[in-house]
Amino acid sequence: MRIVAGEWRGRKLVAPKGDLTRPTGDRTRETLFSMLASRLGSFERLSVADLFAGSGALGLEALSRGAASCLFVEQDSAAIKAIRANIDAFEARTRSTVQQASVMSLGPAKQPHDLILLDPPYDTGAGQVALDRMLRLGWIGPATWMALETGVKEPVAVKGLAIDAERKVGKAKLTLLRLAADAA
Repeated sequence: MRIVAGEWRGRKLVAPKGDLTRPTGDRTRETLFSMLASRLGSFERLSVADLFAGSGALGLEALSRGAASCLFVEQDSAAIKAIRANIDAFEARTRSTVQQASVMSLGPAKQPHDLILLDPPYDTGAGQVALDRMLRLGWIGPATWMALETGVKEPVAVKGLAIDAERKVGKAKLTLLRLAADAA
């Protein structure tokens, strides 16, 4: 696994030991960030949250492309060690916050994030439950983009959010969401 583009392009990422996490592959990450770049234009100065962070590959990709900050949330201790090792290797401590917790235990946000990246276990519905919770707790505002990676056959529907785009990549489905017009 490597960073696809930006400041750290080509640099290797440490993946957590064991089989509790499923890191997003390079090709899937490249597709996701291409989808996001065509909508965002630039990642410069964005506030990013990487939920169900695993190795931190998604958040680190955003930081590599210019995001101002990233909150990494993961509950598995081996994954937390990998995230911290990657942050240290890229000297990204000042732009990163790591929180070892269940995404479902997060409290209200001080302000909405610009980009929320979610890569929960496939076929569990956890990403949709998390998005519903994030919406109610102020993590999502009118300008927020959300990217949810699920299994290819997993349906995605969250009240108050609208699907902007979906793309299948191998066994994964990438879904970009925005605040629904009637919820803004």
